[in-house]
Amino acid sequence: MKTFKTTFKIVENINCPLYEEGERMLLTDKTFSCPEGKEVCLILVRDMTQLLFTLLKEQGSDGKVSNRVSSCSGCTGLIKFKEVVASEFEREESPEMVVARIQSAMQAIHGRNINSTFLQSIPPERINPVLQKFQEVAVPEKTIIVHQGEPNPNLYLILSGKFNVENSGQKIAELGEGELFGEMSYLSAGQAVASVRAMEDSLVLAVTADDFSRLLSSANGVQVFMARLLAERLQQINNARARDFESCMSGRLDEVVPAELFQVFHMHQKTGVLAMDLAHGEAKVSFREGCIINASYQDKRNEHAIFAMLAEKNGFYRFSTGLNAQDMKAAEIGDFMALLMEGVKRVDEENPE
Repeated sequence: MKTFKTTFKIVENINCPLYEEGERMLLTDKTFSCPEGKEVCLILVRDMTQLLFTLLKEQGSDGKVSNRVSSCSGCTGLIKFKEVVASEFEREESPEMVVARIQSAMQAIHGRNINSTFLQSIPPERINPVLQKFQEVAVPEKTIIVHQGEPNPNLYLILSGKFNVENSGQKIAELGEGELFGEMSYLSAGQAVASVRAMEDSLVLAVTADDFSRLLSSANGVQVFMARLLAERLQQINNARARDFESCMSGRLDEVVPAELFQVFHMHQKTGVLAMDLAHGEAKVSFREGCIINASYQDKRNEHAIFAMLAEKNGFYRFSTGLNAQDMKAAEIGDFMALLMEGVKRVDEENPE
């Protein structure tokens, strides 16, 4: 498989609070780097991940640089950027050199080799400190190492063996050597959204989310890898739930939390009204092709109502398809992922335990 790498130059800054015109960003098939020394914008990370898939489909053999100008989704402002020819100093190691370097570090620290795209996303100067923090753990066959609905403090890298990812007892993915799981412990202090079960005697490397974050929170490549991994896992869970929702669009919130419900209706571009019977009364969220156009709960409206709903864990939900003519023309109340991430962040801050 051909590797992909391109450099973008910011050609216009429209009130962007983070980046400036003229700054450069690097995108490869494994990493994305924001302008040097700048904070990571999660909206931009999401946009560049989507752009990567488009560019990989369009990639030809001529190596020509496109004149197309792209832009981010925007928050209080936005940037526009275009592809440029990378200068000599921006060139990275070849894929073969990266693999050889990682295998050498693994052999020196843990006495074995492993092929892992996750390890390839870690900056060269940090690979040894990260691997030194990982501890080997033997996992007997049939052991559930991550339990759905319970806190999980660790991330795990599979050295050998096979694991099933299960949601409500249903298998949604199979993982093997070099793959990572337990990513929710890094992204949030909340409960695991799926269980992970060893299907044979296996061996993993474990690291606490706190140690992982302390070493790699500023590594752009790792941020992109984790964002893509989370998106893939949520997509797998949402696909499984969507099959159930097609036949029965109602259920209990102790089986699927509001954040997961919102993700399902967004990912599958549903149009209709989600009604929930919660502790403090009825809540309603209207979706048009997966976008939230209005919401209400207690005396709160729109984003404030969404934030309040995300904190609820018990109740019942039902989804009715279709909207009235007025709602079909209504504006979105905000970017879906930004709204969801802000809501989850507020819930974590208000309930640190």
